[in-house]
Amino acid sequence: MEGQNMQESSGVCEAAQEASLTNEDDSEDEEVKEPRVRETPEDITFDAIVNTIDFHPTRDVIAAGDVDGDVYVISYSCEESANQELWSSGHHLKSCRQLAFSSNGQELFTVSKDKSIHILNVERGKLMTKIPKAHSAAINSLKIIDENLFATGDDDGQLKVWDLRKGTSFMEMKNHDDYISDIAIDPNKKILLTTSGDGTMCVFNIKRRRFDLQSEFQDGDLTSLAIMKRGSKVACSSTEGMIYLFNWDGFGATSDRFLVPGESIDCVVPITDKILCAASMDGVIRAVNIFPNRVIGSVGQHVGEPIEQIAKSHQSRFLASCAHDQKVKFWDISNLHGIVIDDYRRRKKHGKLKSLSKKAFGCGDDFFADLVEGGGGEETEKAEESESESESD
Repeated sequence: MEGQNMQESSGVCEAAQEASLTNEDDSEDEEVKEPRVRETPEDITFDAIVNTIDFHPTRDVIAAGDVDGDVYVISYSCEESANQELWSSGHHLKSCRQLAFSSNGQELFTVSKDKSIHILNVERGKLMTKIPKAHSAAINSLKIIDENLFATGDDDGQLKVWDLRKGTSFMEMKNHDDYISDIAIDPNKKILLTTSGDGTMCVFNIKRRRFDLQSEFQDGDLTSLAIMKRGSKVACSSTEGMIYLFNWDGFGATSDRFLVPGESIDCVVPITDKILCAASMDGVIRAVNIFPNRVIGSVGQHVGEPIEQIAKSHQSRFLASCAHDQKVKFWDISNLHGIVIDDYRRRKKHGKLKSLSKKAFGCGDDFFADLVEGGGGEETEKAEESESESESD
């Protein structure tokens, strides 16, 4: 009997050891299966060329609209294989030209070549509002102003400002002779700016519902604009590869201009008060400092493919880009926030564009030779502003 108990006890110990080994193996398997964390989310590939993208204002979600009129809402993550399509919509009959999330992130506004405006519920992808013949020409641009107002611009140069409470436009202006490429609004939601294929920028006062003035004509189409330097400057990009700078109180004529290599600049996005990213037809996204005017380096690229649009994420960690390769790519721009251009007079010449992220082409070994990173740059920044603006304005 005692021997039988010893055998049973031995069997229990062996079973416990086997179970322990099995648990260890399972634990090892679980460790192996943990997803790899990347520096940026993986590329998203589409069936058609993506025209427009926008980041959700609070969540890790991005929206994309393509040339077939389809709209996609996708959650993104730095974990490998974690990007997930939440829903897609095919309501537009023609190309989706522009889209934007509302400020609270609950609605997605889209405009199309089919002349319609759609407002979709972000959670379910359900069409909430449809304005089928919003313009008499294809709609090309869109800007959310606040929770009630938004603006649209079409291929004939007409601007409309809409009030969701009334369901109609309350301001219609046609001061451009060509397509409206971009729209911006000042922080006070009073002054609205537009750029156009006719080579001008127009200024509108939406509080008083009036047109204020039109800038002088520039070479090439004006393609995009960004409000910089605490609202004191406006930067406009052009198809000639030029960035034109306007003083806020001097919209009639440019205060400065400088050429950025890379053919046409199709989109600019402000990253900090002095640094913007510019996407070009050569497929390269460049970081550009305003005053002193300088190309800092490369953020990323779509090799040999014209870039349609770029957008900044809600925490300003990522920049996303869409191009003719039918991909949306993500770039780490977190290091741009600590960069201050130093030594304005002694500008170094580099033949090769410096890379500002691990995914960007080029070598950034000596990139910081001209820069200081992080704090301690206030005095340098003030000196740069006074020196550069006195020469350029």
